[in-house]
Amino acid sequence: MIILQIKINGYNINYEVEGEGKNVVILHGWLASLETMKPIANHLKKHFKVYNVDVIGFGKSELPKKPLYTNDFGDFLQNFITTLNIENPILIGHSNGGRAIINFAGRQLGNINKIVLIDSAGIKPKRKLSYYTKIYTFKILKKLLPNTKGTKKLREKVLGKFGSTDYKNSPEVLRKTMTNIVNEDQKNILSNIQVATLLVWGTKDTATPIQDAKTMEKLIPNAGLVAYEGAGHFSYLDRLPNFLAVLDEFFKNDYK
Repeated sequence: MIILQIKINGYNINYEVEGEGKNVVILHGWLASLETMKPIANHLKKHFKVYNVDVIGFGKSELPKKPLYTNDFGDFLQNFITTLNIENPILIGHSNGGRAIINFAGRQLGNINKIVLIDSAGIKPKRKLSYYTKIYTFKILKKLLPNTKGTKKLREKVLGKFGSTDYKNSPEVLRKTMTNIVNEDQKNILSNIQVATLLVWGTKDTATPIQDAKTMEKLIPNAGLVAYEGAGHFSYLDRLPNFLAVLDEFFKNDYK
């Protein structure tokens, strides 16, 4: 295994590369790192040259200096691929990593062999009225509670009740990034994805529900869905042996 860093748009980006054969680029999900994708990388390195990446802002890669949008993640992937001269890669992404891949492929930023989207983000969530009430209350309280030394603890305690775990655990620049990207919908570019696409989902995924997978399967011309009953947002880990067998079948014509 080779652990490396490269500069992309002035930021140090951490990644690992191992194996020989066709190129594979793997992107992890929100608040995760390349470590969470190692079960996939370790399996595929027997057949491919695998790049396992710490996405900008996560793992050992640098935080961005300003909040990002979905296009920034697609551009990040494009810059990573072009900087390293990675030709016609297979792209594998979990959650926010899938969002970046959808953006890259949907905007047709480069050539791709195949795609695997695992519990992928990218479709704007449909929320109940209670959610919007919660958000509006959050915004009102944020304005009413001044951010001063004397009210800081009270402000954090009150506002902390309204944020998701991911949101609360993120640095400020990533909190603002999350706010940006969850409000962006990529349904309109899904039909631009022309390569074979494997969708892998957990039926109990509450972060990116199974309905998102069904929407993607409908809108991506050459997509197929594997749904794991009872699995959650990390369905590939919940059903790892079967998931790896599915990858073997999907990639059987690509293995060296």
